[in-house]
Amino acid sequence: MPRSIKKGPFVDRHLMKKVEEMIGSKNKRPIKTWSRRSVILPEMVGITMAIHNGRLHVPVFITENMVGHKLGEFAATRTFRGHSGDRKVKGKDEAQASDSK
Repeated sequence: MPRSIKKGPFVDRHLMKKVEEMIGSKNKRPIKTWSRRSVILPEMVGITMAIHNGRLHVPVFITENMVGHKLGEFAATRTFRGHSGDRKVKGKDEAQASDSK
């Protein structure tokens, strides 16, 4: 369920403070943050943020299409290494190909 319109979007205070400082200084260094729960606001467009994914900080450039989404949506926490069934099928295919030679 989305957040109430009356309350407005949630952004951690410390993150908003860093964004305001970045806008004022015109500094292009990424803002390092652990706040995956914060919503992207229009003021953040054009800023690069290093969002923590549980292991390292992933650099994400904020665009207009991202406004309204949460920061955590753009830093994947899980690494997909393929389905286990694919490895079994590949092994059988390679064995059959070497037998036919």
